[in-house]
Amino acid sequence: MDLIEDQKKIARRWFETLRDQICHVFETIENTVDGVDCIMKMQPGHFDRTDWERPEGLDAGGGGVMAIMRGRVFEKVGVNVSTVFGEFSENFRTSVPGAEENPQFWASGISVVAHPRSPRVPIAHMNTRMIVTTKQWFGGGGDLTPVIPIREDTKEFHKALKIACDAHDKEYYPRFKKWCDEYFYLPHREESRGVGGVFYDNLSTGNWDNDMNFTRDIGISFKNTYSNIVKRHMNEDWSDEDKQNQLIKRGRYVEFNLIHDRGTKFGLMTNGNTEAILMSLPPVAAWF
Repeated sequence: MDLIEDQKKIARRWFETLRDQICHVFETIENTVDGVDCIMKMQPGHFDRTDWERPEGLDAGGGGVMAIMRGRVFEKVGVNVSTVFGEFSENFRTSVPGAEENPQFWASGISVVAHPRSPRVPIAHMNTRMIVTTKQWFGGGGDLTPVIPIREDTKEFHKALKIACDAHDKEYYPRFKKWCDEYFYLPHREESRGVGGVFYDNLSTGNWDNDMNFTRDIGISFKNTYSNIVKRHMNEDWSDEDKQNQLIKRGRYVEFNLIHDRGTKFGLMTNGNTEAILMSLPPVAAWF
């Protein structure tokens, strides 16, 4: 029992450390943009952090911190961490490994969703988490959703994730890339959400340290690579058509997150903070 509690503390501290690192990098980007006139007239953004707690009760506890920035490079970006525990509802237990035997759970993780102002900069998402029921495992991943797909960006993003995966298991990247492609797909649109990345769940190899280190490496890879892509394109001009296409792409993002996303469903089913759960939604979107 003490070992599991120590592992929980290590995972939680890492998610909070990664949150601080990503917020620092994104705020630095806000202060270094130097190009597009409409952006330069705006003030650099800064993250506002809001603590929240689950309502105390027999089946609930824990909470998190929601960090939101509305800036000139990032029209809206959220970097949230949470650690919650309690008891799954009866109708949710059958969908969670180990919860049918005992509905008690503990979960900690980080979630990042970036909606840039410029349509030249891709939307991005990253989430990693550790969950404990009668079983314990890691899950997460990162993916890129460009409005204007650029081969160099896609190649760099996937290469970095492959390096992170290969350092732990050569089979991870092809397996988790395929999983990502299948997961981030809108069947009612018959289209992928973006250009993919990696997605994994129920990762429990029997070596907790290795699984934790892999999860850590995915977060670091995302932070470094995505920030490079943002800096590459944030000073480029865009057209009205580009902006309209961005709003439509954001609409697709909304559809996926409200209809299909596991994280959204998990948060709502465990009485998480609604604003934190829905921080992934863009500030403005469009449909035709």
